[in-house]
Amino acid sequence: MTFPVKAGKKKQRPAFRNQKTKDVLFCLLLLLPAIVLCITFIIIPIIDSVIMSFQDYRLVNLTQNIPGEWNNFSNYTRLWGSGRLQSSIMITVVFVVATVVLTFVIALILALILNSKIRGARFLRSIMMIPWVVPTVITGLLWMWIFANPYGLLQYLVGIFTGDNVTNFSILSNTDTALWGVVIAALWKQIPLMALLLLAGMQNVPDDIIEAAKIDGAGFIQRLVYIVLPYMKNVISVSVSMCIIENFKQYPLFATLTNGGPTGATTTLAVLSYDEAFVNYNYGSGAAVTTVWLLLMIIVVFVFRRIFRTDND
Repeated sequence: MTFPVKAGKKKQRPAFRNQKTKDVLFCLLLLLPAIVLCITFIIIPIIDSVIMSFQDYRLVNLTQNIPGEWNNFSNYTRLWGSGRLQSSIMITVVFVVATVVLTFVIALILALILNSKIRGARFLRSIMMIPWVVPTVITGLLWMWIFANPYGLLQYLVGIFTGDNVTNFSILSNTDTALWGVVIAALWKQIPLMALLLLAGMQNVPDDIIEAAKIDGAGFIQRLVYIVLPYMKNVISVSVSMCIIENFKQYPLFATLTNGGPTGATTTLAVLSYDEAFVNYNYGSGAAVTTVWLLLMIIVVFVFRRIFRTDND
């Protein structure tokens, strides 16, 4: 007598695993266009620029260019030997540090004022974003007219307050003040966004903790240092990192206001890279400056993020 043999059941995977795989594939499908664009327009150009920085790549005329020939570190040594690379690095670092620090301090003060529930706070938040909305080139032209010599607005106001006709008051034509003129224009452009970011973080601080600190006798400075700023640590980290990157790649303001002058006093790495590539038609040298520029920006942002480590890092 024979008995029917039952067919073995296939082992099925848990349903949650199949659903998780589908979710991962769906997320990758949604991210695919962004990944393709990032690789095409960011990763590949960066790799190509780094490779070009080790080549002798020059534009002879408008229709002919010398093919890239490998020259090792010749572009870097030539730039370093001329002293222009060191000067551009120093000017870039000074500009970035001055602009970021002043932007953060002034934006924090504005955020504290707007968070104090003064009259017209909403109106002030609205008009405060006008400088940020204005294109950077238009901002440069505006401040160029303000700083113009001898018919600029700033020189006119100085003449009114001093009581005499100032003829030699020119910020952008003076090697000692030209960089600070660009810093002022950058502050006018960047402060509104950081102020609103800090204000948003400030409004997320729990009111009950602030009230408890007041009852315990903590003053304004103590509440700011020990309660408000620690709660805003993530917002501060993100906003300052954005500001550092924005000022490292700042070119339109320098091109509009000073174009690297006077006598190289405002020649940052961005200006030097443009001059080498599109003025001297030496693409290899311009790519070398760009590579140094990128590495310096990465190092500065990495060091800042390590020092200002947040809970999300």
